[in-house]
Amino acid sequence: MNEQLSRDALDRAVREHGGRLAAALVSLLGDFATAEDLVQDAVETALRRWPEEGVPYRPDAWLFTVARRRGLDLLRRESTYRHKLQQVRGPGFHEPDGRLRLIFTCCHPALAREAQIALTLRVVCGLSTAQIAAAFVVPETTVAQRLTRAKRKIGAAGIPYRVPPDHELPERLDAVLAVIYLLFNEGYLSSTPERAHARDLVDDAEWLATLLHGLLPKEPEVAGLLALIRLHRARAAARFDEQGRLVLLQRQDRTRWDRDAIDDAAALLRHAARAHHSPGPYQLQAAIVACHTEAPSFEETDWAQILVLYDLLLRTAPSPVTWLHRAIAVRYVLGPEAALAELDALTDALRRYPLLHATRAEVLRALGRTDEARESDERALALTTNPAQYALLEERLPPIT
Repeated sequence: MNEQLSRDALDRAVREHGGRLAAALVSLLGDFATAEDLVQDAVETALRRWPEEGVPYRPDAWLFTVARRRGLDLLRRESTYRHKLQQVRGPGFHEPDGRLRLIFTCCHPALAREAQIALTLRVVCGLSTAQIAAAFVVPETTVAQRLTRAKRKIGAAGIPYRVPPDHELPERLDAVLAVIYLLFNEGYLSSTPERAHARDLVDDAEWLATLLHGLLPKEPEVAGLLALIRLHRARAAARFDEQGRLVLLQRQDRTRWDRDAIDDAAALLRHAARAHHSPGPYQLQAAIVACHTEAPSFEETDWAQILVLYDLLLRTAPSPVTWLHRAIAVRYVLGPEAALAELDALTDALRRYPLLHATRAEVLRALGRTDEARESDERALALTTNPAQYALLEERLPPIT
């Protein structure tokens, strides 16, 4: 068994099962910092042993066994050994809502919002520092500092491992929703060069959103997020071709979209609308995607309605990335000149965001400014890490004559 194969298998195991492992250990030991140390110890042990012994049949169970044994060693040194030993004897690992509890633990209001989300994505969801930095569009060093401060704070504050009582849920819900949303985004279109998308992360995001909807069935933004995820997943079969290349929305075969999933998401949005609240950002994003999925063809897309929805979204959750997506709608409603003006205003905020430059290239090409379009495509290519996006941009670059 070669080392590279072992590391790849380990990465998959940690990504798919690391959150459940951490949640089980926190539940059993009652100590967030110790649980994380045990997970890291298990990972390091696997890196040493798998290249020689081979990848086990159940990597998740192997990691849990190693972490559990190390935990027992630690418990033997504590005065409460006998009591805690009884806890560790139970399986615990398969607790279905363990990660949801750990997400609420990490999203404690004692931590800054950015730290809450970064910590949860790292510990519960298994994302790397680089992936989290890409999600926030900030340097890796900034994320690393947030993680360090958050770990110290959560240990010092003695934050309990549990889903909080009902009256404490609202102050944590926004961060919990953001975590699930960012986890989905990373799975839907990966920020790493190893793969174009990660179905396991998308599955995790939908599963967690479903659990949260079960916990808070009357919360419209939870229903909105679940609808958003299901609407995007409905297009999964048409998003990549047989060679794994990304297929843009305007070229997708709409007969391959999952209409049952689209109908289910529409029902969730209707459920959310009955709450008689002004729609929140996840409901608005889902409504935008619904406009696309309801259109019989790309040419029949109701771009005017999409532009209105983006204006509402910017009132509730303004961000440079949302302005960028709004500029795409502006192109189809007001024309490429108006869209270019919107994009140029975002240059400073999103100079290292590849989609800005790729979108700008498309608009410049529509205006006949091919040399400038090529420069923007080259800039986007230099910033892109996703292999499917990279291949698409390469194909788009015309040969130099």
